[in-house]
Amino acid sequence: MNPKPFRSSSVISESTTQMVQGVTMPCTSFLRNTMKLASSLFPNQWRLLASSPQLYLQSFIFSSASTSKSPTLRQYRNLQTAVSPVVTSSYLPTSYITQKQIETPTSPEKQGAPVQESLGAFQKLPMVMPSIDLYSSALRKSKRVQPTKGIANIAKRERNRGAKQLDAFMKELALPLKGYMESFPRRRLLHPYERSLIELTLGDGKYEEVLGKVDALRKKVLSVGKEHASLCAKALSKREAEDRLSEGVEKLELVFQQEGRAVDDLLSIAKVLRAMPVVDLEMPTLCLVGAPNVGKSSLVRILSTGKPEICNYPFTTRGILMGHVILNYQRFQVTDTPGLLRRCDEDRNNLEKLTLAVLTHLPTAVLYVHDLTGECGTSPSDQFRIYKEIKERFKDYLWIDVVSKCDLLGGGSPVIYAKEDRSNDEEEIIKYRETGPDESFHVSVKTEQGLSELKSKVKEVLSNEMEKIKSGVGVDPSVASS
Repeated sequence: MNPKPFRSSSVISESTTQMVQGVTMPCTSFLRNTMKLASSLFPNQWRLLASSPQLYLQSFIFSSASTSKSPTLRQYRNLQTAVSPVVTSSYLPTSYITQKQIETPTSPEKQGAPVQESLGAFQKLPMVMPSIDLYSSALRKSKRVQPTKGIANIAKRERNRGAKQLDAFMKELALPLKGYMESFPRRRLLHPYERSLIELTLGDGKYEEVLGKVDALRKKVLSVGKEHASLCAKALSKREAEDRLSEGVEKLELVFQQEGRAVDDLLSIAKVLRAMPVVDLEMPTLCLVGAPNVGKSSLVRILSTGKPEICNYPFTTRGILMGHVILNYQRFQVTDTPGLLRRCDEDRNNLEKLTLAVLTHLPTAVLYVHDLTGECGTSPSDQFRIYKEIKERFKDYLWIDVVSKCDLLGGGSPVIYAKEDRSNDEEEIIKYRETGPDESFHVSVKTEQGLSELKSKVKEVLSNEMEKIKSGVGVDPSVASS
């Protein structure tokens, strides 16, 4: 007796699921009709098909055409079938699939090295919404979502509405977070100067930590949203669907209350980084360097459009301040930097490290400012040692030495601090206390003494720096490593 035809819909569904694991597959309607016909005509073969569908499918199509006299199977063989690859668990005709959807990932060996971004990445940062505004906007938009038209049953309509609103709420929260993750650059791809700014301004690891928290928030929103949307879609009554919707909204609100702080931290980081001065690598830069409170900011005001704060206390300049000067229709950059103290690099604060980062990573000419009056708080002997260290480290740079506040020197005896030990003073230090470095410009912002000569020298140095940039002579990254 022939066995009973195998018509289980569950097995058909399972077999269909197994068969779509291949690269291509005939259209769904053709498979459905073929399976029904095969289960009735060839029950034994059909059981083999259910256990090993991919192997049997080819043999079944070819063997049945040659052995069977059934006109029905012969017609099926001659049918044209649409080949559709499986993309994200859906059948899509090849013509509707973009190259991006079906492209195969390349191995790390075949992928090129990540491209390093040029300066200006901070000005491209996206506008970050405060967490409370992001949540309110998402909730408002999700409430406008209506159920699918044509559902007569009240319970079905209500659970459809609840599931769609939770899904919309989840996406309105997660998509902006995903956009932030994609728009904020990875630190390893930034220009070395901007990497230094991130580390010294925000603290080591703070940038990556905040981005990691934002990504964790995005993943949790997706997890909670999908879970409660699924529960709402399984509700058995209108009341249960409404309760599931309320529970989902409350749970997402709780998630944002607990972890939404990361979005506000990202907003603060974006404001700080976007306020950083824009530096053009193709434009010569004059960097003013010296001990704290020696008069660098006053000279920046005289030489450029920059308007730094000027106060009579150390470390008035708490960041990199940029001004510009136009000479002979050419535009140049002038940078005011925080002061340097006499100590090793490991003991320097972040403000001092910012100064060294500018000198290390940007094509700069150096205008070193000295104060021999004793008003700056750093003794002339300490200034001399700082000066010798910096000049030795950046000896290949174009250099201008300026002695500021010369109206207060008055040609008298050099300033000696009571705590200074002069017993081991070298001749070079003694001379430095009296006149400063050789070939230095003595200027006074108050009386304007020496300013015209200094401006002429600045023009000459910046023009030479422009020639260096055009000739391709860049900054050696190793100059500060010694």
